[in-house]
Amino acid sequence: MIDIVLVIVFALVGRSSHAEAASLTGLWTTAYPFLAGWLVGSLVVRSWRHPLRLWPTGVVVWVLTVAVGMLLRVLTGQGNVDGNPLPLSFVIVATVVLGIFLLGWRAIVGAVVRRRTRD
Repeated sequence: MIDIVLVIVFALVGRSSHAEAASLTGLWTTAYPFLAGWLVGSLVVRSWRHPLRLWPTGVVVWVLTVAVGMLLRVLTGQGNVDGNPLPLSFVIVATVVLGIFLLGWRAIVGAVVRRRTRD
């Protein structure tokens, strides 16, 4: 659930930073490729079994969220800038931000859980 919220936050921030309309349709259009990627990653790694693990859960979910999201954006014609269907700057930003989001919370919660089990 945290992953889904963070992917939606990623889409909201992206839309806001490009001064795009704040509509549910617009948010869905921006978010669904990455939500689909998250779903693929979650199913591949069975993220519900060990949701807090950075490896393989977090890394696989992150990589497939980005990869499938980018593929769907290209296939649906989203994000085309001056004839470039996949600007490198967007790939870099999306990869970094989604990495921080999808790995970051796992690292923080995992550290807290480990610390509490030691105490």
